[in-house]
Amino acid sequence: MPTIIFDKLATKLDGTIKAAVMGFLEKLSEDDTLPGLHIEPIVKAIDPRVRTGRVNQGLRAVLFKLAGDQDSHYLFHGVWPHDEAIAKAMTLTLSVNPINGQAMIRQAAESNPARAVATMTSLPVPPAGPAWLEQRGYFTDGLVKQLGLPQDVAARAMAVTSDDALMTLAQQEEGWIADVLLDLAAETSLSVIIGKLDLNELDSASEPSDEALLRALQTPAAKAQFAFIDEQEELRRVIEGGNFGQWRVFLHPEQRRYATAAYSGAFRLTGAAGTGKTVILVHRAKTLAARAPKSRIVLTTYTRNLSEALRESLAELDNTIPLVQFDQPGVAVFGVDALVYAVLKHAGTGISDAVGLVLGHPRAEVQRRTPARTWSDVIDIGVATLPPQIANNAFFEAEYSTVVLPNRIATREEYLRVRRQGRGIALNREKRNAVWDIIAAYRSETRALETVDFAEAAAIATAWLEARPADARPFADHVLVDEGQDLSPPQWQFLRALVPEGSDDLFIAEDVHQRIYGHRIAIGRYGIRTVGRSRRLTLNYRTTAQNLRAALDTLIGADYRDIEDESQPVDLAGYRSARTGPDPIRIPVSNRDQEAADTARYIQAWFDADPDIAPDTIAVLVHDQRSRDRMVDDLASHGIAARSIDRERPLPGKVLVMTMHRAKGLEFSKVIIAAHGAWPGYFKGLIKDWDTSLREEADLRERSLIYVAMTRARDELVIITR
Repeated sequence: MPTIIFDKLATKLDGTIKAAVMGFLEKLSEDDTLPGLHIEPIVKAIDPRVRTGRVNQGLRAVLFKLAGDQDSHYLFHGVWPHDEAIAKAMTLTLSVNPINGQAMIRQAAESNPARAVATMTSLPVPPAGPAWLEQRGYFTDGLVKQLGLPQDVAARAMAVTSDDALMTLAQQEEGWIADVLLDLAAETSLSVIIGKLDLNELDSASEPSDEALLRALQTPAAKAQFAFIDEQEELRRVIEGGNFGQWRVFLHPEQRRYATAAYSGAFRLTGAAGTGKTVILVHRAKTLAARAPKSRIVLTTYTRNLSEALRESLAELDNTIPLVQFDQPGVAVFGVDALVYAVLKHAGTGISDAVGLVLGHPRAEVQRRTPARTWSDVIDIGVATLPPQIANNAFFEAEYSTVVLPNRIATREEYLRVRRQGRGIALNREKRNAVWDIIAAYRSETRALETVDFAEAAAIATAWLEARPADARPFADHVLVDEGQDLSPPQWQFLRALVPEGSDDLFIAEDVHQRIYGHRIAIGRYGIRTVGRSRRLTLNYRTTAQNLRAALDTLIGADYRDIEDESQPVDLAGYRSARTGPDPIRIPVSNRDQEAADTARYIQAWFDADPDIAPDTIAVLVHDQRSRDRMVDDLASHGIAARSIDRERPLPGKVLVMTMHRAKGLEFSKVIIAAHGAWPGYFKGLIKDWDTSLREEADLRERSLIYVAMTRARDELVIITR
């Protein structure tokens, strides 16, 4: 039976022809001699391997036929109308790049395939064009003879005069050639590009054999463009997934490296929104499960919604991976709080001593949650003894979760002595006594209620795990963490206790610029060290360059710090997008009615421009639940059917309206941010009496929230503000 090799370009199929293409490829993978397929060579084609096949009356597939060890392989390049497909097949070549050994499909002008490949290195170097790339240290000779760029691509690259022009050129190319051009736009050195893409020197014949071509189609860089499809179900997923499903099979070489490598200890992967951190985690879960089927793998993140999305993505990637409950062989995908409560439930009444160690009074009931208003209630009672700068929930929740619980402070004396690293708010002895009075009152109230909050639950579960014998403690062999920037110190301590230190124990994906829940922390204080085992992704696959630039502008001037070493600021240098599109549109409004009218106007314009657009690929993001529900009603009054999204999974059929927090981890073709007043500084009037460091933290989270919202847009972004 023939094997189908998918070109990434071929996944960009119009929805109306997917069924026909699927039927054609199913038949081809069963028997390529079926007469109805009309698999035919093209007379006088430059490449003798090229073929066309009949998809339906008007469409033809363009393929390359390669002989394998047992069966034939067909590289499926795409589908075009009959005459266009024939013309394209006449001039296409599939070859092995003689410089770096990568497979490439090119539209050749030469009538001889050997000469078409040889011209890459034999043509004289053209005169230098404008000095834009030369000023950055790039020259045609290096692009051609070190990277292996085709001569025509190198010449066009040397002629550009801006980053945007170079990125536009990259969008006209595919696979490793596009990746090289994007790296040039980011001023990446040639040696780094070669290392990232695994572009290795190769001694190859000018006319490679089919075996050599098949090997070249399976290099790390080639796997970003070509995928070997071994079964019908995988074939169907690739076709039906289209652009939104390409992550399942097409990974950038750098992404694949992080998904499959072995590490001697905890590893941390950072990167801006849309750089593929979550994709890597899902693929890494698959890799670990295949490497050791009996291992217990935990894939976790901050919220339940995000954990459900991870579970769906893993099942979509490979539905044979066992998705299990906690502490079983396979992959357990849960939010971190759900994992904590699973441990507490497992402990049963034996949890009492751990409660005493953390809270100072043993008890067995730990399943009920503390009401959200409890901090406010006890602060209101004791506010007279507190400085106004810290008489607020923000201070006490942070102090409790970053100082008291991680250090297992149970008494006033312990709190008076403890080091408060990284808090940024100085407290003398008098202030510490006043703070402890509130904490003691909070604990007294929760003891009476027999409740614990989420941070306490994590600290208690950690204490119970650490009290177990070393050979009986581990509940996981590998822990993969998404959105690590939002976790609290007790949650980090819990995850550290959940898996023994060793090879591939913790793999952390995080981006401090997306911290919208937690507080600034340094994970090294909590037993997690990734020094020397930390890497950064810089290429955005989701958001257009224009939208990414606007989102990054929101962060400029803010002080974000590395979660491994808080003395190190995290800059924005090097981030770029693989896609271009229209500039974001900014609309000032003066009131809610105008905001709703403009939101409805843009949505209707999108519907008018593309009657086939799916409404659920459009999202309206707002700041809070009240604004969300109002927006749904307002859109209805303008004739736009919209759906309010809270905890439930987004459903098709209507425009989606949700809070910016709820949109975390999602992406949409078009996004409207209708959150007037939600820009950095919005809360300054409400928090004017807070301590300076608390106001700065609130500002960081607000900037991050807007950044998260803006990077949900794949293609078009509209920002409505006043």
